[in-house]
Formats: sequence, structure tokens, C-alpha cells
Amino acid sequence: MIMGRQCVILVGGKGTRLGALTKETPKPLLSVGGRPFVSYLGQEAARHGFTRFLLLAGFKAEAFERELAALREEAPAHVTIDILVEPEPRGTGGALRFASPHLDEHFLLLNGDSLFDINLCDLALPLPAGAIGRLALKPQADTSRYGIVSLENGRVQRFSEKRPDAGPGLINGGVYWLNRDILAHIGEGNVSLETDVFPKLAAEEMLRGVAYDRFLLDIGIPESFAEAQTAVPAQLRRPAVFLDRDGVLNRDTGYPHRPDQIEWTPGAMRAVKASNDRGFYVFVVTNQSGVARGYYTEADVHALHAWMNQQLAAFGAHIDAFMHCPHHPEGTVAPYVGASPLRKPAPGMILELMRTWPVEAKGSFLIGDKQSDLDAARAAGLPGFLYEGGDLAAFAEASTAGLTS
Repeated sequence: MIMGRQCVILVGGKGTRLGALTKETPKPLLSVGGRPFVSYLGQEAARHGFTRFLLLAGFKAEAFERELAALREEAPAHVTIDILVEPEPRGTGGALRFASPHLDEHFLLLNGDSLFDINLCDLALPLPAGAIGRLALKPQADTSRYGIVSLENGRVQRFSEKRPDAGPGLINGGVYWLNRDILAHIGEGNVSLETDVFPKLAAEEMLRGVAYDRFLLDIGIPESFAEAQTAVPAQLRRPAVFLDRDGVLNRDTGYPHRPDQIEWTPGAMRAVKASNDRGFYVFVVTNQSGVARGYYTEADVHALHAWMNQQLAAFGAHIDAFMHCPHHPEGTVAPYVGASPLRKPAPGMILELMRTWPVEAKGSFLIGDKQSDLDAARAAGLPGFLYEGGDLAAFAEASTAGLTS
């Protein structure tokens, strides 16, 4: 994982449009598909490498404090979750100002009542000089319910109020990558980022934007809350790309296990990012018999995979999960000696990932460089494609053109 990235979630609103549903329960804690809605936001951010979560609470904050133990138990071991309670409502900007001592130099900010299914690593690429934030924007055929965001050459130009005769355009998706310097632009009192801060930053050419034609749902009104019960869980069940590591993502130089031994194959990072951008899960399934042979340890494998994800993050990409098999029948290091159902050509690694992640088999596939990779895919009921060199991104696109999800 990409260690140390911070995700801040605004969860302090009252949600009055949902009536009795939010009388005693904050909107982000309402059950969607049997889970608190905010847990979906945390899960999505965590798989993109965000490890430090800060919930900015207000209304019924004690409910979040009661749920904290459950949220932490559900989160991966490397993830931390903290709650900051503002003493009085101060708007979205005021909540950030109150949290200023706890904010990183750069941080992801999410509205706690909406899910925008985008590649967060793409949004979180470094900001250009002079920019203070980047907004995720959604193309909308009918913008009459929303204000319109004008975008030109990646720069947010202005924000327009909603009007009943509005046609297609871009709307604010409620997901932001921000520089901590934004605090200098937030005044005292009750301040809204959306209506008070962002328009001024746009006028000063300090705000960037990216349009993502992806799933967006705000649970703030009864109709969309009802839709979310099935739409959100269904959206997060998606196809997956399974990639072998040595010989596919990086050149197989003979048991590589340190960063200085890794040479990415041509187009490897673009291949991962393209799958991220399409909304696929991306997994690595790799035999690592070097552990059984005593050439390196499992700690070395984990460290290398963390480094690889850091490298990918700088490209706007990420691997959702790495899985490796350290066993080999001819190994010399106990307890790694012997056969394993995880070792390809057995399908164990693929099946385990499909069991523990909400993977949709239709549209999923594997890319490997050996027949054993393809045999593992076939045993798991997935198509496999043999990569023999060249641009990996182009190979993946051409090989999977006939697949439908």
C-alpha cells in the first residue's frame, strides 16, 4: 500500500431532506446494503492506498464515536481512523479550518453522503504550480438539479447556479484533492467550500478539475437513498484483471526481490492505470519460490510490493492486492517446502481473491507469461492471455477487446 496518504471525510451534516431517517442517525451512518454508507467510502479510499482517515463530525457525533470500534475492526490493520468533532456547525469550509492542526500537506477530501466511483490515484497526482486543489467532476446530461462547473484545459473557470432550463454539463462530484494552503482562503464563521471558497479560487486560476464519466450517487434525498440500497453494492462488484508479476509487470531477471532489481516492462504502468480508470480491480498473483529456496524472505516480497505501489501511485495507478505463493516442492526453508494449492498452475490465488473481493467473473481475465499462468486462469474459470513481450498496455487492450463485462 501507499503509506501515509490522508483521507478526510465530511460527516457533520444533518441530512434534513431524509426526514425521520436522520433524526437520530447521521446520514453517512445510514445503512446501505446492510452496511453504514461511510464504510463504502473508506473501503474505496483504502484500496487506492489511503491509510489515514479523519472523520469531521458534528451532528450526532456520539453515533460516530459508538461506531468507531466497528469501523476500525473492519479496516485493514495498516489503516487508522480518527474522529474530530466540531463544537458547532461551521459549514464544509469551517470544518476544514477547525481541523487545520490535523491536516497533511496534501489530502483527499470526500463528502460523506456521496459515492463517486473514480480512480482516486489519478485525481491525487501532483498539483501543478499555482494550483491549490483538484476537483472530480461528473458529466451530466441534465444539470437542472445541480450547479454547473465550467472547465477549460483542466482549469476550473467558474461555478454557475442551478437553473431549471440547464442542459448537459459538468457537476461537482464531491471528491477533492487539496493542498493544505487552502486554509488561508477560508475565513471565519460558517463557510462553505462549494459556494464561498471554490468560486474565488477558480477566479484566481488556482483550481483544477478532471471530468470522470463514472458512477455517482448522493444519498441525500429519499429517492437516491432508496436507489443506493442495491446500486452501491452492485457498483462495487466489478470485473478484475489478474496479472502475473515477473515477466509481465517487470522483466524476469531471476528471482528479483529488491527495488533496484525491478525493470518495469514497456507499458506496464499504463496497463495498470487503464484498468484502474475503467473501474476494474487489479490484482497481482505471483509464484515466489525464492522464499522456499532461501533467496529472500516474505518480508522482502511485501516490501517490494509496497514499493511497486508507490511507483504506480506517482503514475496515477495502483494494484488493489498482491498475492504470492512462497512454497515449492524443492524448497529448503521450512515451512515453505512442499506443494501448495496457491502455486500456479493451481488456481488457489485467483480463487482466494475472488472469494474475498466482490469480483464479477464475467469480464475478468488474467495476463501471464507462462503456460502455468494460463492453466491457473482456466482452472478458475477465467480467460488467460499469454504475454510474450512488447507494450503491455497495447497487448492488454488488443487481447481483451472481445471481452464484455
